Amino acid sequence: MKLDDIKISRAIIERFSSKLLDSLSCDVAIVGGGPAGLTAAYYLAGQKKKTVLFERKLSLGGGMWGGGIMFNEIVVQSGGREILEELGVKTTPFEEGYFCADSVEAVSSICSVASKAGARIFNLFSVEDVRIADGRVDGLVINWSAVDLAQLHVDPITIRAKYIVDATGHAAEIANIIQNKGGYELKTPTGKLMGEGPMCAEVGERMILENTKEIFPGVFAAGMACNAIFGAPRMGPIFGGMLMSGKKVAQLLLEKL
Repeated sequence: MKLDDIKISRAIIERFSSKLLDSLSCDVAIVGGGPAGLTAAYYLAGQKKKTVLFERKLSLGGGMWGGGIMFNEIVVQSGGREILEELGVKTTPFEEGYFCADSVEAVSSICSVASKAGARIFNLFSVEDVRIADGRVDGLVINWSAVDLAQLHVDPITIRAKYIVDATGHAAEIANIIQNKGGYELKTPTGKLMGEGPMCAEVGERMILENTKEIFPGVFAAGMACNAIFGAPRMGPIFGGMLMSGKKVAQLLLEKL
């Protein structure tokens, strides 16, 4: 068969346009394709909820690719191990209560199962604003990441979602937008984004699950964004809490949808 360059281009443009058009309205829009966001996408899409995930960078997986100090091995506790093994990732016991997994296998597996479950994943998209109506977030304002990086004045587009998940990690970007652009109060003790504390794995892992909850009408937090929003410690190079937070936020949203 003789290959036609124009047909190749048309295939890419038409198929991508079809995916994006179909994603302009969804049940849940997840911002951030790290382990928490991807895990949430897997569980939501697996229950036939229309789930769309936006990741700013080219690659998904957040910091999990690099393990700790670029040693591509991750550590999880028992709860995280259960999720990894459900997703098809092999784990190896280290000491009692500690389990290891290859970070490359973990990230690639989570990406694969989330996509196969039906989650629609868009990389290279930035969320620059939210849509708020009647005191509730009901959509995202998105643009190409290249536009953001180049600081070009190019208008974005809007998608509508019944619920939003802020899984943007340390930056807690959606919470920041709500607080700073609208002057709205968050559902924190101070009404504001409280900022993450110094590292403590024991407290950080426990608090990440406690802080996985609604932070503003229509918006839930998952992953490290939870502790950044509620002022809890970071947990460092252990990833069980991230996975469990993703599963928990999915369960909370499934109760509402």
